[in-house]
Parts: sequence; C-alpha cells; structure tokens
Amino acid sequence: MACGQYFTGGSIISSSQIWDEYTTGKQTYKQLSIKHKCSTKTIQRKFDSHRLKKSLKIPREVIVLMDTTYWGTNFGVMLFKDNITKENLLKYYIKNETNAKYREGIEELKSRGYIIKAIVCDGRRGLIQTFENIPVQMCQFHQVSIVRRHITKNPRMPAAIELNRITELMKHTDKESFEGALKQWYGRWESFLNERSVNEQSGKSYYTHKRLRSAYRSLKTNLKWLFTWYDYIELNIPNTTNVIEGHFADLKNKLRMIFQLFVQ
Repeated sequence: MACGQYFTGGSIISSSQIWDEYTTGKQTYKQLSIKHKCSTKTIQRKFDSHRLKKSLKIPREVIVLMDTTYWGTNFGVMLFKDNITKENLLKYYIKNETNAKYREGIEELKSRGYIIKAIVCDGRRGLIQTFENIPVQMCQFHQVSIVRRHITKNPRMPAAIELNRITELMKHTDKESFEGALKQWYGRWESFLNERSVNEQSGKSYYTHKRLRSAYRSLKTNLKWLFTWYDYIELNIPNTTNVIEGHFADLKNKLRMIFQLFVQ
C-alpha cells in the first residue's frame, strides 16, 4: 500500500512466450486466451508487440523438404525446410510453381554453404530427375493422391481394388515387399490391362481400362524414387513432406481466423 501501486493476480505473460506458442506450438488466439486466462485482445497485443530478431543461419548438413502452397490462383509460397531442425531455410513468393524455381532454390542453398544430404518433394514431372548426385525421395502421400485421381479412393473393379490396397501398403512396408506385390499384381491383371475397345465413329481402338493403366504406370515410373529413404536408411530421410504440409495447413488456418477477426 505504501508504494501506491496496484497489481492483479496471475502470471506475467511475455510477448516472446506468446510468439513461440502461437508459431511453433500451432495454437490459436482463442486457445492461448483460455490457457493464460485472458482475452484474445490481450493475446493479440502481446503478439503484435513482439519484435523478431534475425537469427544467424549456420551452414550445415540438411535434408530439404520442398513444396508450394497457394492462396487463390496467382499467389503462392514455395518453401524449403530442413527436416533435421524443422527450420525454414528459404522461401519464394511466386505466381507459378516451376521446376526451374525449385532448382534455383537448391542452388541458392548450396551457395549459402548448406550441404544437401537429400531432398524430399512431390512428383512433378521432370523435377526429380534434375538433381544429380543428391538422393531424392518422392513424397509417398503425393503418389497415393496420384493413384486415387485415376481410380478413386473406393474403386469398384477388382483389379483397381487390389491396386489401391497395394498403394496403401507403400507407407508401411519396405522396398522389396512393395515391388514384389506390384509385380504380382501386374502378372495377374496384365491381359485385363491390355484389353482394347473400338470407337464406333472413328474405328480406332483404345485401351479399355485407361485410368487403371495410368495408375499402375505412375507407380511403375516413380518406383525408383518412392523408397529412397530405404536405400539411404542411414540418412533418416522422411518418406513424405507431411512436416511442410502441416506447416502450410497451420498457416492457412491462422490467416483464416485473422481475416474473420477483421471482418467482425
């Protein structure tokens, strides 16, 4: 009472703590306000008052995850992330996702002194083959998505049902087992895949089960890069880009909530 100052109960919340919990902990304003027993406006003030300090990026060995996400059709972020430390190494704001830009990013990281032990990326046509002397893992999640685009998630044809099951096994098995299962599947359904139909108007023939053939061909073509994590098991390469996908999802969720606050 003698000093004339008044205090309320509760712990003092630092702006740096709020920043870490929001960005790294993937918590929303509302979740943080409940956790710290204060209003969302208090959380926002703490967040806005935080001043970022540029951290010195030390060149080192990295396993690069790279992918792009879009907001609308004309604005995207191409991100290069280190799987070992989970640090964002490099980003580009782009209108179009191109193989040339991915190559530019890898070369820029090299010029900064990073030693790239491996790369994990999606299956963009012509991208994987461009990186010489660097092990490249194609994201298995993207491969599953490619197959599903051709035969759907719940196919009806027995051949497609079997291929879908084999594709799902990819994430839970080793290279030899997957290759063996795919080879056995093709042996059973080869004649079925080669069936042809005739266009009555043009008289030209075409493969009857074209989508199923495309699904199988994508697996066969990409097989060389689907198990790089297994071929270089000592490097501890992830088999998907899920870490970077989760980062994008969290970012979009936060931006959506901020937009809703402004609208209100």
